[in-house]
Amino acid sequence: MLDPILKPRLDPFLDRAGRRLAAAGFSANAVTLAGLVLGLAAAGLVASGVFVLALVLLGLSRLADGLDGAVARAVGPSPFGGYADICADFAFYAAIPLAFVALDPAANGLAGALLLASFYINGASFLGFAILAEKHDLPADPRRLKGFHHSAGLLEGSETIAFFVALCLFPASFPWLATVFALLCVATALGRMAFAYRLFSNRVPLNRS
Repeated sequence: MLDPILKPRLDPFLDRAGRRLAAAGFSANAVTLAGLVLGLAAAGLVASGVFVLALVLLGLSRLADGLDGAVARAVGPSPFGGYADICADFAFYAAIPLAFVALDPAANGLAGALLLASFYINGASFLGFAILAEKHDLPADPRRLKGFHHSAGLLEGSETIAFFVALCLFPASFPWLATVFALLCVATALGRMAFAYRLFSNRVPLNRS
């Protein structure tokens, strides 16, 4: 929901940094990998209860997640780059809740399982919509320059990052914060599925032969 608002404001700064990284010889895939490593390191710190440093690495990880697209725009995007980016994002999104479960399984286990299940459902609705959009040549939102069709929703990347920051700032509140966010994720998935039904139920896929 916030991504289309924040992206136009952040992209000029990211694009300048991305051009510099590309000129220095960094590839978009290398930046994606760096972001994933930083994100997984943040998760490891969360599992150890080191929340301040986890927040720093989490922020750096998401900065890298923005910069990989900027580098790709500077040198030209690749289909694998978009694929690697979404895989890295999903791995990061799974690692942070799992870290809170590892931190305190008794207190966080059930809410963490619910949150991960909601991510799974929301991810399926997101990727399934992208597949349908590709089959029907649905025009992409020009504000979302991705290697695949990026469908909007109530909760997207910006909201998820804010949620993870809130978890690190208030770790004792994980059970109820995770439960509320999980319910919102399911609502996002259901809304996307309803939109897909309205959009695609009477369409015939294009013949690409």
